[in-house]
Amino acid sequence: MKKVIIIGSGFSSLTAACYMAKAGYAVTVLEKNEQLGGRASMMEIEGFKFDMGPSWYWMPDVFERFFADFGKNVNEYYELEKLSPAYRVYFGENDFIDIEDSPEKIIATFERIEKGSGKLLENFIMEAQENYKIAIHDLVYNPGKSITELVSIETAKRLHLFVTTIAQQIRRKIKNPKLRSILEFPVLFLGAKPSKTPAFYNFMNYADFGLGTWYPKGGFNAVAKGMVKLAKELGVTFYTNEEVINITTRANKVTTVTTKKDTYLADIFISGADYAHTEKLLKEHKNYAESYWQKKTFAPSSFLYYVAFNRKVKHLLHHNLFFDTDFEQHAKEIYDTFEYPKKPLFYANFSSITDETLAPEGKEIGFFLIPVAVDLNDNPIIHEKYFEIILDRIEKCTGENLRDAVIFKKSFGVNDFKERYHSCRGNAYGLANTLLQTSILRPQIDNKNLKNFYYTGQLTVPGPGVPPALISGKVVTDYILRKQ
Repeated sequence: MKKVIIIGSGFSSLTAACYMAKAGYAVTVLEKNEQLGGRASMMEIEGFKFDMGPSWYWMPDVFERFFADFGKNVNEYYELEKLSPAYRVYFGENDFIDIEDSPEKIIATFERIEKGSGKLLENFIMEAQENYKIAIHDLVYNPGKSITELVSIETAKRLHLFVTTIAQQIRRKIKNPKLRSILEFPVLFLGAKPSKTPAFYNFMNYADFGLGTWYPKGGFNAVAKGMVKLAKELGVTFYTNEEVINITTRANKVTTVTTKKDTYLADIFISGADYAHTEKLLKEHKNYAESYWQKKTFAPSSFLYYVAFNRKVKHLLHHNLFFDTDFEQHAKEIYDTFEYPKKPLFYANFSSITDETLAPEGKEIGFFLIPVAVDLNDNPIIHEKYFEIILDRIEKCTGENLRDAVIFKKSFGVNDFKERYHSCRGNAYGLANTLLQTSILRPQIDNKNLKNFYYTGQLTVPGPGVPPALISGKVVTDYILRKQ
């Protein structure tokens, strides 16, 4: 059997491991950190269990397709629950909109708030659904090697959607600023401003309104564990606490990778670790100079907070978005001026509302996220300042004072992304999906100098997010297997 080494154990690596094992390769996965799953790690403290990274389960069809490729069903590996309402968006004091669990209910909500917007939204969702079908079936499973991957009768019909932005499209249809922000919100998962993201990406609105928001019981880490279980059933070997520190090459091929514990020989190597960090290990064999990464538009980094509360929350849902400040100003501070946000938008997650196994009886876990610019110099003082802002805003919008209920909290910031994940510039989500960073314009999945070295993950095709990571793992393995 030919041997494959995969660096990292995030979703793209787990996917690649499964497909390569299915194809008959002996696969070994080397993970830098103490547990598998990459950013979908689980932090457990005093009976409180926190997802450290992803928390939104969207695009369930991508996960279903992955497991189906192995003759399996999702429910054999983890249990899903559709959230109803999906999430709540706060705009001020006792001023919020609940996004329900079906297009019909959401259309009715829009119509109630802005007369005439219901029909506009219905048409918008229908267009988004068609774009979703084209994206998922024709575009995102391509390797980003040729412009012809983007050319078809269907994409030609939608050429205008690649030169129009999400913001332009939405603002022509919807006048109410609250409804606009709800429609522009899903694009944040792609890591770019709505004013910089092609309108074709409105397929994310179908992912939101059409396919709904789901929750994997046990947290997002349960998804990673399910994929690890499948990989082990296929014969994949995993090692944790094995950070790759050296890559050896000979005659235009990688021969071995070395960790702090051992040296591993293989025929094929795939890196699901941070692309830019991996390139540093390749030295003169890298695809891109370090200056290349400084010129790219990155998705945001984040300030994350993992908080244990001594009681249940009363006025919040599982997923809550606080849009009670200026959306555009915060986006400008992330992408244009690269400064600390003065009045940040933020996300508040209380997954123990849905899943009581995540916290001791009668208690609650909170996960808070503030999107921030990459390359910020953060420190505990800054983290504390923004945590206080979050608590103040929650109290102002909901009337609920959570400050006295805090048992403990942990924070995670830009420097932590760099340290734990070797994340380029401290990004949390990868490269933004702008027009000039789409498909063939993203970092390539193969090394131009080394015949047996490949890349997968959020810095290459198709882009940021957990479903795209699964797709990325399949894309790279399909590409490798075609070449063998």
